[in-house]
Amino acid sequence: MKPVRTRFAPSPTGYLHIGGARTALFSWAFARRHAGTFILRVEDTDVARSTPEAVQAILDGMQWLGLEHDEGPFYQMQRMARYKEVIQHMLAAGTAYYCYTTREELDALRAEQETRKEKPRYDGRWRPEDGKTLPVPPADVPPVVRFRNPKDGVVAWDDQVKGRIEFANGELDDLIIARADGTPTYNFCVCVDDRDMGITHVIRGDDHVNNTPRQINILQALGADIPQYAHLSMILGDDGAKLSKRHGAVSVMQYDEDGYLPEAVINYLARLGWSHGDEEVFSRQQFVEWFDLDHITASAAQFNTEKLLWLNQHYMKQMPAAELAAKVKTRLAARGIDTERGPDLERAVALYVDRSNTLNVLADAVEVFYIDFIPAPELLAQHLADEAGPALADFAAGIAEVPWEAPAIGALIKETVTKHGLKMPKLAMPLRVILTGQAQTPSVDALIALIGRAKVLEKLAAQKTQ
Repeated sequence: MKPVRTRFAPSPTGYLHIGGARTALFSWAFARRHAGTFILRVEDTDVARSTPEAVQAILDGMQWLGLEHDEGPFYQMQRMARYKEVIQHMLAAGTAYYCYTTREELDALRAEQETRKEKPRYDGRWRPEDGKTLPVPPADVPPVVRFRNPKDGVVAWDDQVKGRIEFANGELDDLIIARADGTPTYNFCVCVDDRDMGITHVIRGDDHVNNTPRQINILQALGADIPQYAHLSMILGDDGAKLSKRHGAVSVMQYDEDGYLPEAVINYLARLGWSHGDEEVFSRQQFVEWFDLDHITASAAQFNTEKLLWLNQHYMKQMPAAELAAKVKTRLAARGIDTERGPDLERAVALYVDRSNTLNVLADAVEVFYIDFIPAPELLAQHLADEAGPALADFAAGIAEVPWEAPAIGALIKETVTKHGLKMPKLAMPLRVILTGQAQTPSVDALIALIGRAKVLEKLAAQKTQ
């Protein structure tokens, strides 16, 4: 068996989106699973729509996800000489030919076919055939080059996801492989690249199924080995409609901006149309060890934002506190917040991580410890009843002397509410609002221990004077 060689071949006409990222992940994992080679190829022949910014966005997305390529990136625009060389060989071999049909003639042909309710297609008027006399090429019409597609039989392959697929060659017309200005077309470039790069497995979206029979025929004309094909089903949004820009993140990097971890996104993408028993959470390495093409579902996969958030929280909780704090520190720094001005950030994130499903939510939660704030009047009015005043005063007096640890602080809170005949929330809620400006926090004794004695006394004193 040949060494496995896969490729991810995005067109840089936009960002690396979730569908593309899943294709890249599956191609990468298959190569890693079989100790093969993963190639990155940028199909940038659409000059009008391809941009350097989009290329960089793809590279950034791949890097963030940790999908390292072994060869490349290769750029099709840098391989033009090679494509033109192959076209000349095909013309010489008779597997391609010049076509001088004008745009006006093609439009007229299409109109006639539509009138007869026929499928619009090129009629082969410039196709060389035994016994056929071709017209004299017009001097004022720059020709395109067409592939001489077989007329008879079928082109078929055993798709690794969809099973046996067949197309009648009679349904495929002679597609253009080089435009009148000499630039090669997409399907042709793909074939030359796949042959030259020795691609053994093509894993891509099922929007390419109709391209595959054309590419197989071109590869056969080139004398190339035919890769195994695996066409992945589309991804649906949470609402069951085809995933699109309106469903949220356009770019994979948007997930980074929104506070997701790459480990969570990789884990989620792995389960988007593939499964290994009932396993939901697994490492990148475990995925590589398990991954195969047999367990990719042929039906559409549905995106579930809640499941992704659940996974993200799982990975955040598994992350060492120092690493998690470093990620949150970066996000707070971007807001102009200095985390040296408050409590230990590692302790802060450890206290709040169980309540946070993204890095952004976690940063929002701990931000309050490093900024100056005044509790919202409506929160104070809601939670700071008159009866809590004496209890707060006693608590402030006690907190000045109590050992600075959560159990001792918790004991002081219980002692204070008992003394004043209050239920626990009557003291705990005002403390939360005064100290954090938030009504919902982790346990109030742990919160107070984190903030520090001096800051707590300062906040309580400030509230008393208001």
